Amino acid sequence: MALGRTYSVALVGLNGYIVEVEADIGQTLPAFVILGLPDASLNEAKERIRSAAQNSGIPLSRRKITANLIPASLPKRGSGFDLAIAMAVLLASNDIRSTGRTVFIAELGLDGRLRPVRGILPAVMAAVRSGYPDVVVARGNAAEASLVPGARVQGYATLARLAFDFGADPQDLALDFEPGPDEADSDAGADAVPLQPPDMCDVSGQAEARRALEVAAAGAHHLLLTGPPGAGKTMLAERLPGLLPDLGDTEAMEVTAIHSLCSLTTASVRLLRRPPYENPHHTATSAAIIGGGSGLPRPGAASRAHRGVLFLDEAPEYERRVLDALRQPLESGELVIHRSAGTAAYPARFQLVLAANPCPCGKASGKGVDCTCTPTMRRRYLARMSGPLLDRVDIQLEVERVSLADFGRPGAEEDTATIAARVRAARDRQLERLLPYGLETNAQVPGRLLRGSLRLAAPTTRILDHALERGVLTARGYDRVLRLAWMLD
Repeated sequence: MALGRTYSVALVGLNGYIVEVEADIGQTLPAFVILGLPDASLNEAKERIRSAAQNSGIPLSRRKITANLIPASLPKRGSGFDLAIAMAVLLASNDIRSTGRTVFIAELGLDGRLRPVRGILPAVMAAVRSGYPDVVVARGNAAEASLVPGARVQGYATLARLAFDFGADPQDLALDFEPGPDEADSDAGADAVPLQPPDMCDVSGQAEARRALEVAAAGAHHLLLTGPPGAGKTMLAERLPGLLPDLGDTEAMEVTAIHSLCSLTTASVRLLRRPPYENPHHTATSAAIIGGGSGLPRPGAASRAHRGVLFLDEAPEYERRVLDALRQPLESGELVIHRSAGTAAYPARFQLVLAANPCPCGKASGKGVDCTCTPTMRRRYLARMSGPLLDRVDIQLEVERVSLADFGRPGAEEDTATIAARVRAARDRQLERLLPYGLETNAQVPGRLLRGSLRLAAPTTRILDHALERGVLTARGYDRVLRLAWMLD
């Protein structure tokens, strides 16, 4: 009996755990068994590994093969364990020499190719944190894996070449196998010219809305835009990410890791430095917005918008339970999703932008003489956005129709670069003031500071105090007004 041992990584949400892969060659009838809570795709690895080894010139043993993934109580999912299991079996058969503490993460094709997998960035981050800096991945994942500081990454195209480098007999190996185009280095498109983002100078008029957008960007405040169709609500929301400053190293790593876990492609060859922008359709389910799915929950639009903007156009058309599900991440900046297969935690510190018409027909703005909706219909329509949700939205603005005088004046409006420079300056001032408290923006300031060391003078807050006494403002709304007051100071 022979035993081989390699290592891989299991992802639960964005958290990765080192998995020890043991392979045993028994003396009984031929079989291939995988233990350790594998899901369906991992259980199918038996056939992928056997065919890949055969076509690479290193056929597996005809005896019983048992692969055990430790810890056995941790759910394992996905095809990223293929390579680690294959290397453990080859090690148990004495076809290769010891692999040491190298971590293997890749899917195997039937022809012996190493195929990229999703979530390679958080997996390699977990391996490095756990003291396993040597990582072998598919060539298509190599550039993304190399983004992790401290990782010693090797990218391979085929199992045969990898086995050769670990001491396999080259006599029968299929070393002349030519990888297909999908194994080309993933940095081939690294120099592609990015699409030009939308510019604020395209927005005609709307001086008040433009100012509100700038304040929201500077203080990381949530925003509600209410107005008739065609007033420019969507245009304004689409231009908010362009006003936000670039992400720092830590934030960029977080965002890139989430998108690595979600992306069906493997084109991440550099850190995502720009804040993401998510605009889901109003028919999106709670699982699509918050996260979920069968088995271990996957991130939704709220997590993909982490450190960026989540824009919900036609907000009253969303299901109310979907909107209310956003209340918890708006407070905590994190989504913890529980399912029968396990619990996953994803960061979700985003800026929420809601856009809504004033009524179902959209004509209730101004004098509203053309509106055909009854008062009950209007109340019912806007009530789909619950009071507790709106209580977490700092800026609520009515956007009026654009007048004819606002058109035909090219160059009259400030562009994104000019406004973004002011936003960066405002962020720098906030960081200087809030750094002793471990905060970055005014939107993060808790109520205990607003009513403590950052308390404003009593005459300044007299109107707010009276509104709170009369029940016009909640305690959360009181703090929200104070945060915005610091932003406008």
